[in-house]
Amino acid sequence: MEASASQKPPQGWRANIVLFGALAANLGIAVAKFVAAAFTGSSSMLTEGVHSVVDSGNQVLLLYGQRQARRPPDEVRPFGYGRELYFWAFVVAILIFAVGAGVSIYEGWRHIVDPEPLSDPTVNYIVLGIAALLEGSSWTIAMRAFDRTRGDAGWWQAIHRSKDPAGFIVLFEDSAALAGLVVAAVGIACSHWWGDPRLDGYASIAIGLILAGVAIVLARESKGLLIGERADPAVIARVRAIVAAHGGVTRVNHVRTIHTAPDSVFVAISADFDDALRMGEGETLIETIERELRATLPELSSIYIRPEKSADAYRGSA
Repeated sequence: MEASASQKPPQGWRANIVLFGALAANLGIAVAKFVAAAFTGSSSMLTEGVHSVVDSGNQVLLLYGQRQARRPPDEVRPFGYGRELYFWAFVVAILIFAVGAGVSIYEGWRHIVDPEPLSDPTVNYIVLGIAALLEGSSWTIAMRAFDRTRGDAGWWQAIHRSKDPAGFIVLFEDSAALAGLVVAAVGIACSHWWGDPRLDGYASIAIGLILAGVAIVLARESKGLLIGERADPAVIARVRAIVAAHGGVTRVNHVRTIHTAPDSVFVAISADFDDALRMGEGETLIETIERELRATLPELSSIYIRPEKSADAYRGSA
């Protein structure tokens, strides 16, 4: 017997603040970086401008993915559209790799082969300082939001277990952006210190490699969400304990779960019921178990309970 499926919004208002804050910061930073690159001819500054544009587009895609994921279930998608957010998260990872990293490495190589004359770097340093303040503010917002959700888990463990790609993608993007700003500043400073504009191009390639590494990690995490991941082991254990606690259930064979959205889980339960139960009593028991599961674990959007003999019971009757 299956409970009616209802999709919760996969993102809360805090996550939207993270995305809107990152979007506003990246748009402003991108304009400033392109202006600085136009005045100074800096390869790493141009690369950083492209980086900010890609990040801005990523935030737009994640906001779009959130909106699409909130659509209610229908005949075509009876479990809702929550996993569409995971698709757009994977697209974001591809864009970071193909556009962000690709353009950065190409621009770096071009400026190494055909370096531009050095010019006054003051504008670059001013823009980098402003960008660091804006990116730092966005990073702080994203970090605080992620910190509220990770509990006692370590950082990497929390990212690997997270079912909300918007939160950790923004955190990774902002971290990569801050690292890129440091590399760009070092590249500009070294190119002027040694009078070699090619060093700025090497800095651009280094920024591209940072973006490529981030993109690979994000693609790996997004792929896992897209093809389906189980619920937290604590949730599975709680489901098993609730079902097993009922007197009419002699054994819980298995509990299988899959996330249909960051805050929505489908659960399929196989349980061996007491043979003495009548049909009507079994139906009532299943409804009781479903109500208790929904009350205790509201993230369970769909519940399927299948009465089924355990393997031990089959072996005993053989």
